[in-house]
Amino acid sequence: MTIRDFYDKLAERIPESLSEEWDNDGIMCCADDTREVKRVLVTLDVTEEIVDYAIGESFDLIISHHPLIFKPLCSVNLENHISRKVIKLILANVSVISLHTRADKVRGGVNDCLARLLGLVDVQPFGEGGLGRIGHIEREGGFDVFSEFVKNAIGAERILVSDSYNPVYNVAVVGGDGKDYVKAAMEAGADTYISGRISYNVMEEAAEMGINLIEAGHYATEFPVTGFFRALVAKIDPRAYVEIVGSNMIKIV
Repeated sequence: MTIRDFYDKLAERIPESLSEEWDNDGIMCCADDTREVKRVLVTLDVTEEIVDYAIGESFDLIISHHPLIFKPLCSVNLENHISRKVIKLILANVSVISLHTRADKVRGGVNDCLARLLGLVDVQPFGEGGLGRIGHIEREGGFDVFSEFVKNAIGAERILVSDSYNPVYNVAVVGGDGKDYVKAAMEAGADTYISGRISYNVMEEAAEMGINLIEAGHYATEFPVTGFFRALVAKIDPRAYVEIVGSNMIKIV
């Protein structure tokens, strides 16, 4: 199966129509879309370390969540870190497909993966474009215990919590940067909202607003989608070798 065929199959499952207007995703980099796909590397971010690994291990295709190219490139040379990666990839004939906001919204994508990991049931979309997910836990419980569960479930080194002193039952999630979805989560009936990033001011006002807030880290809340991507690749071409590689360059010190 060629790169182009592979992308078309992915787009059937995760359609371009789901992408936000401001987003940039799809085929990010491709020197030859007739190249056969035998080895696929799945990652959250296309870092230079990931690029070097893909080239060194003879991968044909990288599938990422975050776009390799988000803002327009004004020039393509070795002085810019984004264009440097593009040059390396083109010279090595390694293609990149990024599936960003469409993978947030699609059934089974980023936010469904997060909801499933946290054991939410009766999960439904909420918010603009149906990007977020809301469901409930099996049994109402305390916020402290639930917060510790969230931290362990997603493998976060630390989380930030803001307690509104309400029990946890209806839980809304938006992986990544979800600071703009707090109001929508409340309107959807959530008593607890989890995202990768929530602003300081909103976290400070959680008790006044009456909603428990958990900031669990951008990377930790989105990385589970790599399993979704791997499963899709296996369905598209069971013969292809697929490998997931972590890309988190941010450390807690």
